Amino acid sequence: MKRPIIAGNWKMNNTNAGTKALLTELAPLVKDAKCEVVVCVPFTDIDTARKAIRGTKIKLGAQNVHWAPKGAFTGEISAEMLKELKVEYVIIGHSERRQYFGETDASVNARLKAAVGAGLKAIVCVGETLEEREAGKTNEVVTRQINGAFEGLEKIALKSIVVAYEPVWAIGTGKTATAEDANDTIAVIRKAIRKLYGRTAAGAMRIQYGGSMNPKNASELMAMPEIDGGLIGGASLKAEDFAKVVNY
Repeated sequence: MKRPIIAGNWKMNNTNAGTKALLTELAPLVKDAKCEVVVCVPFTDIDTARKAIRGTKIKLGAQNVHWAPKGAFTGEISAEMLKELKVEYVIIGHSERRQYFGETDASVNARLKAAVGAGLKAIVCVGETLEEREAGKTNEVVTRQINGAFEGLEKIALKSIVVAYEPVWAIGTGKTATAEDANDTIAVIRKAIRKLYGRTAAGAMRIQYGGSMNPKNASELMAMPEIDGGLIGGASLKAEDFAKVVNY
């Protein structure tokens, strides 16, 4: 049985004081969680978060990683830097990175190889825009993104990878794909992985839904057979809300 994984993506929110307060409140609320719980915090909050979750079931994640181990990449953070701070997970290819910072399928692939090569676990994001959805291109887009992200990766790397399906039109908008639509698209993603690595590997892959999952819809979404967790944005910034999603 795959263990579901619920990860909070804080995006560019919380100072160190806010990080300590939020995680101190959250920890007892998720101590009996049946799923894996991850918080992906801004780089400046990582050390504070690490200390705050020590001795709890919460795991630590970052929001991006560079493909090079070091060099002239001003403002970037390498996998080894994250490892040194005891980071376990890292988000790669989030739609906001694609939209605002020029992320491509090729750069997602390079970051993913760097992350798993350094021993980090990756949450790889894929998803279509509203225009692509309305044009009936959802399946084509997510399949292309999966093929691009996993290009050249050996099957052994899959044990360190989680995929997050996050329809761009549902991120931070309050709009959510129906549970059935989310399940159907995740089935397409799983099919793409099956073509690359086989049925067993695809079946073992944990695939999250990441489009405005919240306390009101988490149970319905998590009841779907293809959905193995959630990548949570806004609801992860309030301990009570995030705990309700975790304890769906």
